[in-house]
Amino acid sequence: MKRILVAEDERSIREFIVINLKRNGFEVVEAENGEEALRQYNNFGGNFDIALLDIMMPVMDGLEVCKQLRKRSSTIGILMLTAKTQEMDKVTGLLVGADDYVTKPFSPSELMARIDAIYRRVNLNREYAEKNSEKSNTISLGEFVLNLRSRSLSKNGTQIELTQVEFQIMEYFFSHPNVPLERTEILNHVWGDLYYGDEKVVDVNIRRLRMKVEDDPSSPRHLTTIWGVGYKWLV
Repeated sequence: MKRILVAEDERSIREFIVINLKRNGFEVVEAENGEEALRQYNNFGGNFDIALLDIMMPVMDGLEVCKQLRKRSSTIGILMLTAKTQEMDKVTGLLVGADDYVTKPFSPSELMARIDAIYRRVNLNREYAEKNSEKSNTISLGEFVLNLRSRSLSKNGTQIELTQVEFQIMEYFFSHPNVPLERTEILNHVWGDLYYGDEKVVDVNIRRLRMKVEDDPSSPRHLTTIWGVGYKWLV
């Protein structure tokens, strides 16, 4: 069963979301504020595929819940609900570990497309890990080692915590070292051809990765920008 945690304080919006999720085969666990969302997560032993979090919630907002969930799990898919006026919060949400965001008001088709895309990615990662559980495939580039079995990255022997999206981006770069990759290529590879959003989600994740892998994120030596094109991993 596909299980999703829905944290939204406005009952009418939450009910609308829940109805559409159940119609699409999801088991839904509801929460009306951020604190309850974390409590429900713990009650189910963290056994969720996706968390859908409204940014503006009482007691604890969605950004803080996102940070707390990401500390607990690098594999859960996280989708943020934002208002049109919350442009900065969208970027912040991605920086603290969200996979994607959807802006209110949204249609059922847009919401389900975003959720389905995240679920496919979560499921593919799970299947990949199970399929390669007996293998120890690694890609070594300089001081970095990407372990395809454990879905992890290390730098000079020190582990670097990555979300599933970050790992997929790094896997794409490590499979194409010293090759310029267009933003659209990265977007399609990681988020899928049917992704509704824009390329900004790529840029924000690159910023987040630089903070993790570069000695000086403001002057990256490895994850470089190719102006007018996209990005390249320099070995």
